[in-house]
Amino acid sequence: MRLAQHHRLYTCFFIFSMATGAVLSRLPDVQHNMAVTESQLGMTLIGMAIGSLISLTFASPIIERLGVRRTALITVLGTAALYCSLAFIHWAPLAFLALVAAGLLAGALEININVQLDRREAQLGRGIMSRAHGFWSLGFFVTSLVSAGVRQAGVPIEVHVGVVLLIVLVAGAVIISPLEEAPARVSTAVDEDVHRIAFPTWGLLPLCIIGMAAFLVEGAGVDWSTIYMRDVFAAAPFVGGMGLTLFTFFMAMARLFIDPIVDRYGARMIATILLGASALGLIAVAFAPTTAVALLGFSLLGLGCSAVYPLAVSAAAQRTDRPASVNVAAMGQVTFVIFFLAPPLLGFVAQYMGIRDSYLICLPLVFAALALVRSLPGRRDVPGGTPAVPMQG
Repeated sequence: MRLAQHHRLYTCFFIFSMATGAVLSRLPDVQHNMAVTESQLGMTLIGMAIGSLISLTFASPIIERLGVRRTALITVLGTAALYCSLAFIHWAPLAFLALVAAGLLAGALEININVQLDRREAQLGRGIMSRAHGFWSLGFFVTSLVSAGVRQAGVPIEVHVGVVLLIVLVAGAVIISPLEEAPARVSTAVDEDVHRIAFPTWGLLPLCIIGMAAFLVEGAGVDWSTIYMRDVFAAAPFVGGMGLTLFTFFMAMARLFIDPIVDRYGARMIATILLGASALGLIAVAFAPTTAVALLGFSLLGLGCSAVYPLAVSAAAQRTDRPASVNVAAMGQVTFVIFFLAPPLLGFVAQYMGIRDSYLICLPLVFAALALVRSLPGRRDVPGGTPAVPMQG
């Protein structure tokens, strides 16, 4: 199959999200099969965060030894298989262990693909990070839309997820096999024997908080929207699934088309607008009197968290204090993990305070991110534009 290398990176995100989206869109069925409460389900899902934290801390040197192709094959296909195993597991402790293993691979996937995307941006001379993450959202949108209809038709979760996994494994093996290593940025060619274990630095902290806000909103929309629609409005399966479908649709569309806008107006301005949309969406979902208002809120949430994390990742990868892989991994420790900590956090709030209130607790972090957007570059470093100043430690 003849595809440009950066298009293969896009596809890694797309097929990975198809598997995760199939499972998360059937989360009410996973909860039913394991016979657990919202808080118990949230504690089970925290396994992904534990595995991700370990991987994001220690995986960088392993990824460099394996190379982009082998790492992508192992992480994309392995994470998909482990995540889809939830459809066949009826015992929460076993599901927890499967998610820890999935998190180990997902953390390495995050480092591997994002570093390669940053290098391809330098090669192409234009932004592609948000578009690449848009393919993750697009895959999620496609599978959540299909899932809404599949759930309404009463197709068992095992059949649904099994078919999706088969498609992902076959397509992934074909598309990832010709993946090639991208040349490292000259500006980040620092001593590779230093900083082998990734920890956040003070200089990286503002970008981490911005990424945390985006991922907390994303986790709230992805993990709990179907359960929210069921519990608050007793919505039919298809209508209940539309919250997740609209969320991922607006996230995908924004990510796919926002890079040229960021090139023109700068990451700082775009992030401010998007974080503002997230705040409005959280308020709309928390106080929605009807399903229409709730669906509008989920649409705003998808739009609002769409490009914020990719923008923060680009800024982290372009810092010159450490290798790009280390900065991306260090940022991922506190941002990527938040995505998986959102389920237990929101699950506890949902069970003891109500699921509406679980969305309100995301607001303080969004406001903190808004206060720190100046840590993002004003303009991308693109041909014909004002060069961005390299970010030091």
